[in-house]
Amino acid sequence: MSNRIITAQPLTREAFARFGDVIDTDCDTHYPINAGKCERYHDLCKVEIKGENPRVLVSIFKGTPYEFPLKLTMVERHPLGSQAFMPLSPQPFLVVVCEDEDGEPGTPHAFLTAPGQGVNYPPNLWHGVLTPVGSAQDFVVIDRGGDGNNLEEHFFQEPWEIRLPE
Repeated sequence: MSNRIITAQPLTREAFARFGDVIDTDCDTHYPINAGKCERYHDLCKVEIKGENPRVLVSIFKGTPYEFPLKLTMVERHPLGSQAFMPLSPQPFLVVVCEDEDGEPGTPHAFLTAPGQGVNYPPNLWHGVLTPVGSAQDFVVIDRGGDGNNLEEHFFQEPWEIRLPE
C-alpha cells in the first residue's frame, strides 16, 4: 500500500488554487467599517449555485474527529453548487481534494489548515468529507439547496492512506 500513502501539506492559497478558494484573513480585500470598530474581509470565495430553484444554504455542521492515519475510502462532489467550510474554532482540519479524470477522482491531494482557515470547493470538485483533527469541531457551511441531485459519491476500490505531517 506504500504507493497509496499521502502526507498532508500546509494549506496555502498557492498550493490550493487549482482546487478552490482558501478562506482566511490573510488577504488584501479588507477595510474598516462601522466607524472603524470592525474590519471587513470582503469577497473571500466564489459561491456558486446552479440548477432548478437553487438557493444558498447557511448551516452549522458539528464534526467528530477522525483517527490518523486516515483510511480514505470515499470522496464526493456537488455538481450544482459550491461548498464552503469555515471553522468556528482555531483547530486544524484536513482537506482532501482530487482532480477529475474522465468523470472519476484522480490521485488525492491532502492539506492541513492553519488556525482561522476555511475552504470553498467549486462545483464538481471531488473532495473528502469534513475531517476535524484532534477534537470535535463546529463549522459554518455555505452550500446549495434546491431541486435536483447535488451529491455524487465515489468509493475507491482500494483505500488511500492519509497521514498528517510530522
